[in-house]
Amino acid sequence: MSSYVSLLIFLYVVNISDKSFGEMFTSVMSVKQAVFAERQLIDYLRTYLENEIQRLDDIKRFFSRVTSLHSGIYNEPSATIANPIVAFKLVKRLKSEWMNVVHSNEAEENIDALREGYRRMEGSLPMLEDVQGAAQGLMRLQDVYDLHVEGLVRGHFQQITNGDAVDIYKPPVSDTLSGDDCFLVGKVAYDLEDYYHSVQWFEEAVRLFRGTEWSPENEGTLEDALDHLAFSHFKTGNISYALSLSQELLLHDPVNSRVHFNVEKYKKLLDDSPPVTNQSLVLKRPDSTYLRTRNVYEKLCQTKGSQPKHFENPRLFCDFFTNGNPGLLLQPIKRELISLHPYLVLFHNFVTRAEAKSIREYAVPGLRRSVVASGVNQSTAEYRISKSAWLKESPHGVVGKVDRRITMVTGLNVQPPYAEYLQVVNYGIGGHYEPHFDHATSDSSPLYRLKTGNRVATFMIYLSSVEAGGYTAFIYANFSVPVVENGALFWWNLHRNGQGNVDTLHAGCPVIVGDKWVANKWVHEYGQEFQHRCSLNPEE
Repeated sequence: MSSYVSLLIFLYVVNISDKSFGEMFTSVMSVKQAVFAERQLIDYLRTYLENEIQRLDDIKRFFSRVTSLHSGIYNEPSATIANPIVAFKLVKRLKSEWMNVVHSNEAEENIDALREGYRRMEGSLPMLEDVQGAAQGLMRLQDVYDLHVEGLVRGHFQQITNGDAVDIYKPPVSDTLSGDDCFLVGKVAYDLEDYYHSVQWFEEAVRLFRGTEWSPENEGTLEDALDHLAFSHFKTGNISYALSLSQELLLHDPVNSRVHFNVEKYKKLLDDSPPVTNQSLVLKRPDSTYLRTRNVYEKLCQTKGSQPKHFENPRLFCDFFTNGNPGLLLQPIKRELISLHPYLVLFHNFVTRAEAKSIREYAVPGLRRSVVASGVNQSTAEYRISKSAWLKESPHGVVGKVDRRITMVTGLNVQPPYAEYLQVVNYGIGGHYEPHFDHATSDSSPLYRLKTGNRVATFMIYLSSVEAGGYTAFIYANFSVPVVENGALFWWNLHRNGQGNVDTLHAGCPVIVGDKWVANKWVHEYGQEFQHRCSLNPEE
């Protein structure tokens, strides 16, 4: 398919479903679609440049013609001007030609055409929310994977270990960040009063701005970065550095009264305050006010935790599994028992690549920003960055085929209303889902109002691979599972007595690099009475 045809299809999708393209940062698929938008803008800009080059060439020809006259014929004796033809051309040129050149509307027409093309594309371009979300995605990766900001600026994903920068992932294709890029990330943090991050990103912005000339497409300048960095250091307690940066800023903007006021304020604070040790000036990441398991969660995202190896625990095993189902006798599925507490199974090659691709394509038109339960309602949240779509009743054969396969390996009734429709999820820039339970944990949850009861089990299918990150981390059980393309994870959310299993607290770690797609099937209690029998023993 040609890029032009792909563009037309893309524009058609955008026109019929603007919501699916909104909140671009929450889905890598939406970011990929934005490439087509920029290609169209490039075409508009190319046309503008071609027209402008033609316009300037015309002006250059006029300039050359006029200057040649003044270096040639007009340098001849005055009798030349007495020539009526020469005189007529001079008068005509001064009255008509110069006016046409000076008052030409061609430049305005060219820029107006470029602006009109941009206006037509605006509906498919990122909004301020997308820029902020993408910047927060970078900061999320920085935090969860303990990444070195200076490395990120150079396009490297590095941690500092024993004073050395160590790559945790080397992308085959990398890109660097400019001073203006760093300024924007720092500004997003600054506006959120997140000075821990703003200091680090403004430091890089200042460093890069110092070595380059300002470009008209930039939003920030060296003066802007110095100004914001100085105040960020002031807010983190580093008054002496805030003073130094403000004094440097005055060299660039000596009449700035506000900065003069800040300099005097910082001097007074330093005179009135006891000396501050270097150790107390070390930037410290603020404690989380809502995520009590943050440290464990982030460690599991960086490593595979205490996940036991099969040879260390004989109760864990791999086998070819039929579940006693005739449909699997000739082609059993590879089963890997990963954990006993909670009971967690990985089915390898649960779907084919063609099936995974078909499910992804089928989900695209319905993708919307993922939501979470908020009391009896649902809302978007920063701790879940993705888009999702529910594949409801349809003649699409692959969904029914996958449902039947889930039933074969689990023995569960996965048809609505005893299970939810297949939910397909595409993660965004630094996309993640912080620690959560799949089952309802309070009477306020909408799940408790369903006739089919709580979510007894989760079946999660990996529809793609990723280059780095994106683990599924089980927080209290202290292990994590990497993305296994076309594989599927299965676990019980409830004990046999109906109580929730706290060991199933899990999270989707941020994706460092890659386009992560999963499909979730949540199975409810009712309808499974003979497949998952009740017991009074909470340990079963």
